Amino acid sequence: MAIVLEANYAKKLGLPNFSSHQYSVTIRTELTDLTQVEEASTRLYGILQDAVDREIQHVGFMPDASTYRMKPSQNGDGSNGHQPNGNGHGTPRNNDQWNCTEGQKGLILRVVSENKLEKNDVERMALELFGIGVRELDKMQASQLIEDLLEKTGKKSNGRRRWSRQPAQS
Repeated sequence: MAIVLEANYAKKLGLPNFSSHQYSVTIRTELTDLTQVEEASTRLYGILQDAVDREIQHVGFMPDASTYRMKPSQNGDGSNGHQPNGNGHGTPRNNDQWNCTEGQKGLILRVVSENKLEKNDVERMALELFGIGVRELDKMQASQLIEDLLEKTGKKSNGRRRWSRQPAQS
């Protein structure tokens, strides 16, 4: 009686502008003896990993970011133009709406205010780091911006969780 061994290897890579691509290969083979499974599995994994790693290096088609509204407009006024909102449609955002959490928004604004940073400099920083404005940053991007702002202002984390709420001022 033949034993069917099926092995699959897949890899997904993140690309600029919230894009990604993935590749996977599956091999099915027949074995005649259960003692062959471990050796065959090791061999197939190596073959599949090599094949996927070699092929995934070829990214293929990447859309023009300006055509697909993946980067801010370059209109010279520092604004983001019309960015995709949470539902993926390129519609203008309400100026008070942020993609990150309220806590992150508050911390960014507090760091800017307490350190008398220029809002345009912080906006430029976000554009350089992520290609989008501060209000468009997601949670992970906002965390990175906060970390960079704290480092810039000499308030680098001491290893403790720095995103906790500050006690209310009385």
